[in-house]
Amino acid sequence: MRRYLDDLGDSASNGNLYQLLLEQIEKPLLAVVMERARGNRCRAAEWLGINRNTLRKKLQQHGL
Repeated sequence: MRRYLDDLGDSASNGNLYQLLLEQIEKPLLAVVMERARGNRCRAAEWLGINRNTLRKKLQQHGL
C-alpha cells in the first residue's frame, strides 16, 4: 500500500483517495470472488460481507 501511495505521489492528496482505491481493486476483487463462488451470488455476498442485492448492483456496474 505504501508503494502504491508513493507511486501516486501528489495525486494521492487530492481528496478522492478512497474512491481511487475502490476503482482499482473492486472489479478484480468481485471477479475473483465470483469465480471462487462458482457464480453463486449468495455465497459471494456472504464472503464479502455485503447484501446479495448490493453485490448484484456492483456486478452490473462493473460489467461482470
